[in-house]
This record gives sequence, structure tokens and C-alpha cells, in this order.
Amino acid sequence: MKLFQIEEPDGSPVDPDAPGAAIGIDISGREAEVAVAVGGNAVLLTDREGFALDLTVPAPPAPAEDWQRLFEGARLRAERALAQPVTHAVVAMASAPDAALDAHLSAAGLTLLRITAPNRTGPAALAAAILAEDLAPRPGAP
Repeated sequence: MKLFQIEEPDGSPVDPDAPGAAIGIDISGREAEVAVAVGGNAVLLTDREGFALDLTVPAPPAPAEDWQRLFEGARLRAERALAQPVTHAVVAMASAPDAALDAHLSAAGLTLLRITAPNRTGPAALAAAILAEDLAPRPGAP
């Protein structure tokens, strides 16, 4: 039996404690939109054919499990599209945030960076993604 080792392209192992990517999530409509930005350029993320996720935004008084399912789905959509972990998010929402929003995101494995109001100039998820890129912790930063 032969054993082999798989390494990252630069030869160094990935730090499991390093922050992952940051995304923007727009929950101001009936369906959540998820976006990511790189270098200030944002793009909406979609599911591959056959792997569609239901990102229907629950009503504000919905049970915590419904909100957790939404944010887990948003994180999963981003991780599938980016092929890397996602750990942080900026959320765009039209109504006042519920006190439990941070807990819902945390239960889904995301750290809330900021809550924003949707803008009128384009998809709110894109603006949230650009802000998330700016606010995201940098690997190796103090």
C-alpha cells in the first residue's frame, strides 16, 4: 500500500482557524440573494443545476429554525460557488433587525459584520458583498 500527501499549491497547509470569505446576503425580498466581492467587484451567486437551494425569506416571527435554515442555505450556496469556507456576512434588510438576527447567523456558522438597508441603485446583495469584503478580517491580521 502506498500513501500520498495532498498539499495546497504553495505547499503549506490551510489554517483551519483562519477567517473564511465574507458574503453579502439580501433578505429584503421574498427570496434571499447571496453575493461575493473580490477587489470591489461583486457578483450574485447562484446554484448549479440540480443543486438548487430554497432561500425563501421567512416572516419575522418565524421560528429560529427557519431563519437558521435560510442562513445555512446562503452559506452553502456561497461555499459551493467559491469552493472555500464562508465565515462572515453583511445582511441587507428592509425592516428593522430582530434582536435574534445575530444568533440566527451564528447558529448557521456566520459572523455578522453589519446590517444595511437595501439601496435603490442595484441589487442590495452586491452592495452588501462589497461592504463585507471591506469589513472582513484578514488572515494574519491582529
